[in-house]
Amino acid sequence: MAINPEPASAQDIIIKTVITHTVTYFVMGLFAYLVFDYPRLYAETSFKYIMRQTTEPLVMAGPLFQPLRGLIFGIAFFMLRRSFFGQDRGWLRMWAVLVCLSILGTFGPTPASVEGLIYTTLPLRLHLIGLPEVLLQAFLLSFIVFYWVSNPRKTWLRWVMGSLFCLVLFLPTLGLLAGQQR
Repeated sequence: MAINPEPASAQDIIIKTVITHTVTYFVMGLFAYLVFDYPRLYAETSFKYIMRQTTEPLVMAGPLFQPLRGLIFGIAFFMLRRSFFGQDRGWLRMWAVLVCLSILGTFGPTPASVEGLIYTTLPLRLHLIGLPEVLLQAFLLSFIVFYWVSNPRKTWLRWVMGSLFCLVLFLPTLGLLAGQQR
């Protein structure tokens, strides 16, 4: 993979991370929603005690909040840019940091985290069922951000990701507006 020798700016890393996180979050969430049957899973398992039902407007609005999370990740990626960008397999290092800190080593008892395994009463099966979704989303986020930042002249990628970002924000907004019309 070609590596851009020019250091990326904070703005470049943060914007690309915001866009990429929002898009990969939506794509992986939609995939998991369909494959793991989240409506049933959240209604008929212990998740019903900790997760909002998929029919709630706040859940539908979830993708609209992801640019904020992307901003947080982008700030961290910028602070760690020398470890990630301009390095062979920097995307792998970025992914490993996300897995260690954001998935397995969270401070709160989230499913599939060390704290979640210790402090929640969720069965192991429920801890593991969502793990592929978050591992793959973190992988896609890392790989795409690394590639995009390392290859700033790939205008096709800017157009594709920018268009998908707009679509990801438009669809939930449209769904929420349609729900208010009823």
